[in-house]
Amino acid sequence: MSRYDLIVAGAGIVGASCANEASIAGLRVAIVEPGPVGGGATACSMGHLVAMDDDPAELALARYSLRRWEAFAHLAEAEFSRCGTLWVARNDGEVAGIAARVARLNAAGGEAHAVDARTLYELEPALAAGLAGGMLVPAEAVVYPPRVAQHLVRCAQQRGARLHAGRSVRRLGRASVTLDDGSLLTGPVLLATGCALPRLLPQLPLRPRKGHLLITERYPGLLRHQVLELGYADSAHGDAASSVAFNVQPRPTGQLLVGSSREFDVEDPAVSPAMLQRMLRHAFRFMPALRQLQGLRAWTGLRPATPDGRPYLGAVPGHPDLWVAAGHEGLGVTTALGSARLLIDLLLGHAPAIDPAPYSPARVLA
Repeated sequence: MSRYDLIVAGAGIVGASCANEASIAGLRVAIVEPGPVGGGATACSMGHLVAMDDDPAELALARYSLRRWEAFAHLAEAEFSRCGTLWVARNDGEVAGIAARVARLNAAGGEAHAVDARTLYELEPALAAGLAGGMLVPAEAVVYPPRVAQHLVRCAQQRGARLHAGRSVRRLGRASVTLDDGSLLTGPVLLATGCALPRLLPQLPLRPRKGHLLITERYPGLLRHQVLELGYADSAHGDAASSVAFNVQPRPTGQLLVGSSREFDVEDPAVSPAMLQRMLRHAFRFMPALRQLQGLRAWTGLRPATPDGRPYLGAVPGHPDLWVAAGHEGLGVTTALGSARLLIDLLLGHAPAIDPAPYSPARVLA
């Protein structure tokens, strides 16, 4: 039997961030990860660092986390690229909502500007003709999440954390876990297991949401900003069985990463040609030049989605010494660092920097 101050189950970007924060606080940490560190949803993601403004609680967590991401701007492993985010409006109706979005982002500590159609095409000439304008958030960035997760775990290990690689939690006990090799670890437990959360904690509702991505060959200079449609949140936060949205980002390699799709309750990891085609056709409407590019690889991943779209962050009522950090849907990378700081503050009894109530697991257990 081994005793720890915190046992972190899961070493994706959220679990790795939590383990790192706990080790910084001086806690004796165990990390349990059955697969590669930074695998799972982390390895399948776009790696965008972007704040969405339609939910005040989500915006508060994103802005808090984005400030913490600045510490990684010069980390080689992060492949941090401050390309900025350009949101595009298809029509005057979408343009009419930009002023309010700019105000919300700026009030939360961000920097956003409305752009007219002429400026939009100066910023990104390859966009489809006829778009009405947009919104520029110049400080946002993209990163390579698996390598960040690996870096965070290494940092935690350097402070004494122990990585139980290739092991999974078979059973939860009272302030303990039993691993699949029979090992017993004791101490407070943090579940950061993403879509695998219901296996250990079925009382917290969570649904997998499959997504497709495609990466192209290298076309340096074709796109300078991460570009999304202003209606992206309708897909990200909607409850349709399936949806697609335009999201394309330039990678530091010169490649373009094209998304995105969402499907509830489809856990087959195989690429669906029909869904991939639907996603690409939608992207071509915003950026016809994509038709001429050579796709290199397509893949899928599963986003862990809660019923209200907010992650579970905090103590699990009725389960002493059990904590959870899961359910971030498509913003796990953006909000990982803020989620970790918030959770470790709660665990240590410190006053968190933002209101933790909107993310408390208690909201679905009342």
